[in-house]
Amino acid sequence: MTNLVKSQKRMTAKLAALATAGAMAVSGCVSPVAGPSGNYATPIGSAPVTVNPTPYSASLNCLATFAFSNNIKAPRIAVGRILDYTGKADLEGGRKVTQGASLMAMSAFAKAGVKLVERFDTSVSELELKYANNKLIGDSAPEGGQFREILAGSVPGSDFTLLGGITELNYNIRSVGAEAFAGDQDAYDLKGTAGGKMFVINVGMDLRLVETRSLEVVDVISYQKQIIGREISLGVFDFLNGNVFDVGIGGRSQEPIQLAIRSVIERAVVEMTANLYGVPGPTSCLGEDPLSSAGETGNFTLIPPTIEANNAATREEPSRWNDNRDRALKAALRGRQ
Repeated sequence: MTNLVKSQKRMTAKLAALATAGAMAVSGCVSPVAGPSGNYATPIGSAPVTVNPTPYSASLNCLATFAFSNNIKAPRIAVGRILDYTGKADLEGGRKVTQGASLMAMSAFAKAGVKLVERFDTSVSELELKYANNKLIGDSAPEGGQFREILAGSVPGSDFTLLGGITELNYNIRSVGAEAFAGDQDAYDLKGTAGGKMFVINVGMDLRLVETRSLEVVDVISYQKQIIGREISLGVFDFLNGNVFDVGIGGRSQEPIQLAIRSVIERAVVEMTANLYGVPGPTSCLGEDPLSSAGETGNFTLIPPTIEANNAATREEPSRWNDNRDRALKAALRGRQ
């Protein structure tokens, strides 16, 4: 038996041992018996919850600041159903684009300081109205007291309604790629491969703002955004001291499709809200007080109106309220123990 064959057998045995050890190490993180916490395994990941802005969120905050500083009465907006009209779906993964575009639009209007009235999901309100109409809901003692009265005109109406849909999802608008192989003619010499690919897709959306009383369409916007993705790969193949080494590394990344849709919605909401506020352009934000902004997480209201402060100034901090990252919370929890 040649030395090469013996060396290959030893290497095979070592790889098998390493694979077995790795499998046992991984299995050690999972137990068939629940631990003291009541779980079989501890989930990985400790990233804190953060805000979810787009490049247009700051402009929405600017509009909120402008309206607050100039005492502009914001109109009431009702967001209707912004549906997916692309028809694109995976056989196993479901829809390609988000079905929550209406919720993104609500968050965008809230960032701009616009007053919102709920028309998207009124099921709970309608049920409570039904119960109140049957005198089943009381607003005093739970043992039975004054039932809730139904007052005419207690529900504020909307001034405008936002409607529309996601109308485009185009694959592979353009793509480019390159691959290279380099190595000596000798089969035992070092050889390497390298490759890269880039591709572009896009999403499009059509939105309209409707005056609620007259049903007149007062504003229409159609926007699209291109999305880029890339893939890089490197590989090395070599025989070294009778051993075979085949190593490959690579990376793949793509701009999130759903974040692109949120960006399109926020850009459209910026333009529509600027018209409602009478803002000629971004220069109107210069010199305004940033503390009156609604923030990147949406609007905030003092509820009940009698309180004097809320958490609006801190809700964008990634470590806030996180028991692993917030020092103030750790100190408070230690004081309770």
